[in-house]
Amino acid sequence: MASITACSKNLSERLRRWLLLALLLPTIVWAAEIQVGEPQLTLGDDGYVLSADFRFELRPRLEEAVARGVVLYFVVDYEMTRERWYWLDETVVARSLTYSLSYHALTRQYRLSTGGLHQSFATLGEALAVLSRLRNWQVIDKGEAAVRPGEAYQAALRLRLDITQLPRPFQITALGNKEWALSSDWKTWSITLPMPAEAK
Repeated sequence: MASITACSKNLSERLRRWLLLALLLPTIVWAAEIQVGEPQLTLGDDGYVLSADFRFELRPRLEEAVARGVVLYFVVDYEMTRERWYWLDETVVARSLTYSLSYHALTRQYRLSTGGLHQSFATLGEALAVLSRLRNWQVIDKGEAAVRPGEAYQAALRLRLDITQLPRPFQITALGNKEWALSSDWKTWSITLPMPAEAK
């Protein structure tokens, strides 16, 4: 009797795991809706700057939400790790850049903001064109002690819609909803930081 009970419990546990995987799988498939072009990390006056292009389109539901006054937040994440044979890889750089995309009915213009920079556009397409072009984002400050020129690192970059910053009713709607899923996979590549003398 005990063995039958144990077998039943194991079967139930396996079924539960498969059901959970089935629920999560569509979310995983939907996520990679943004394509990341070839990133470029170069040495600038105040440190290393990153440039990259993203290719994506807003789903109709997201376009409608923006037109109705909902602010969409997009986050660019960048990480650099150093390989360690004796332990997990060490994260030496972790940066995030947040953009907010909104529509102002009074002026009939779309607004794209990041930090203290605000830009206005006549159309949504113009705003998305600027959002899709990341240019000269400083990800490593000059003299950063955690990184060393000439050393090899693994870099990773992604762009995602941050649904956690949506108004609460929209957060609930967005969970597990394909219409609200917008993210890239991590774009990874190996880099060696150029020496200052080489960049001149």
